[in-house]
Amino acid sequence: MNQLKNQTIGQLVAEDYRTAQVFRSFNLDFCCGGNKTVKEACKDRGVDYQEVQQALRQLDEKQNGAQDNYNQWSLDFLIDYIVNNHHKFSRNKLPEIGAYTKKVASVHGENHPELKQIYHEFTMLHGEMINHLDKEEEILFPYVKQLVEARQQGRKPDRPDFGQAADPIAMMEQEHDDAGAAMRTIRELSDDFTPPEDACTTYQLLFENLEAFERDLHKHVHLENNILFPKALQLEKSLYQNRN
Repeated sequence: MNQLKNQTIGQLVAEDYRTAQVFRSFNLDFCCGGNKTVKEACKDRGVDYQEVQQALRQLDEKQNGAQDNYNQWSLDFLIDYIVNNHHKFSRNKLPEIGAYTKKVASVHGENHPELKQIYHEFTMLHGEMINHLDKEEEILFPYVKQLVEARQQGRKPDRPDFGQAADPIAMMEQEHDDAGAAMRTIRELSDDFTPPEDACTTYQLLFENLEAFERDLHKHVHLENNILFPKALQLEKSLYQNRN
């Protein structure tokens, strides 16, 4: 953690994913807000910078066994990991959680009107996320894999119809921001996913699933925003610079 003052949160998490747990515990955004330094993020959230520093230093003193070093993975392997884990998780969980939000809002919405707002927010998020995943899997990810293949084969890639990777990446990052904002709203409406005393089992299960979805979303967005996208842009630039 010697470069703590200069590195962004996203860079720190990319180098050591264990730091994500620290940032999450202090409610510091390491995915959509990963372009800030730790000090800047602490100032924005009103968090004690020294406490965060200490928690990060303690990671260096712990030996937790092997950690997945996503930052070292090849881009095509990282894409497969994202699709097979995070995209699959989203595609499975979004309909399930959507059904829970509808049922709970219908049964408990009169006594807890915030549930109707949660249902509205999640319904919008559901549709936008599926569209987002489709665009990544059908347009951006295949192009990045083509770049990897071109480098491996020592050939020059062709320009895609959308021009350059920066354009769809900018769109994906904006949609990540929108999804993160939606989940922050849901977290606030649910009092940090805390079910009230009169919550039934389905009500409790809904909040557990919403929190699990948010946790997965944070890692999903981190892997793309802070690792995949910057490396894809760098790879594309290097390949086109070498064109004669």
